[in-house]
Amino acid sequence: MSRLAAKFEELAKTGRKALIPFITAGDPRPDFTVPMMHAMVKAGVDVIELGVPFSDPMADGPVIQRASERALAHKMSLRRTLEIAAEFRKSDQLTPVVLMGYLNPIEAMGYEGFANAAQRAEIDGVLTVDLPPEEGLECSTLLKARGIDPIFLLAPNSNDERVKKMDAAGSGYIYYVSLKGVTGAGHLNPADVKNKLQQIRANTRLPVAIGFGVKDAQTAKTIAEIGDGVVIGSALISIIEANLDDPEQAKNKIVELLASIRQALDSVRMTEGGGLKTENNLQSPVRHPLSSVNGAYE
Repeated sequence: MSRLAAKFEELAKTGRKALIPFITAGDPRPDFTVPMMHAMVKAGVDVIELGVPFSDPMADGPVIQRASERALAHKMSLRRTLEIAAEFRKSDQLTPVVLMGYLNPIEAMGYEGFANAAQRAEIDGVLTVDLPPEEGLECSTLLKARGIDPIFLLAPNSNDERVKKMDAAGSGYIYYVSLKGVTGAGHLNPADVKNKLQQIRANTRLPVAIGFGVKDAQTAKTIAEIGDGVVIGSALISIIEANLDDPEQAKNKIVELLASIRQALDSVRMTEGGGLKTENNLQSPVRHPLSSVNGAYE
């Protein structure tokens, strides 16, 4: 069982939701990233998405675009990102790390070379933004053969067949893009997300993490009542950007925000019967989102 599968199974057993932060490797400087990753774990995160800096991040809004620019100014690359992940893994064997980036650097390294390097760095999952499952069979097969989960983005306008394709091609979890547009853009509509999640769950065995619109603890709590995990990125990068002259202050503020989100998520749990249990013990007849997780990874 992969680290990601084990983590989501553990969360399912306790009724908790995954907190998944995103930061760009090497932003604001390379020596910031590993200590920040360890600090986030202490703040209560479950999985870390580590962004690979890229010169043309088409799915990212201005905040994460600037993070890539700052990292690239420090000569960051896919290889250096893998080195950072390997350094983190030396003292943390439990927290899953997912690389999130674009296809061009992977193609430059070669699919097999990348898969081997990711395995050596003990990467747990790879989310390639511009590699859909229809075109990603070769890369996904190489990753799966090395115990690495290929993860795909699912857009709001995806139909049942699309969800089934992602379920068949992917593993670990599905990343549901909660709104149309780039990262950090707009405000998500919980009712729309809830309706879409019902369709997704009918066509996948995988946990569903929701991102592209989570900005604070309240938003995260709302999403936690719908999905299996919450991804937060632009809000964290904004803190880094606002404290470029004081990285320690940036780290402390990120930890503070993540701790508040962890507390909010833990106020929303799934009961053994499959309903939601919130702070005031209100129940709602929602089936357990990970009721099939034990069979999904055998």
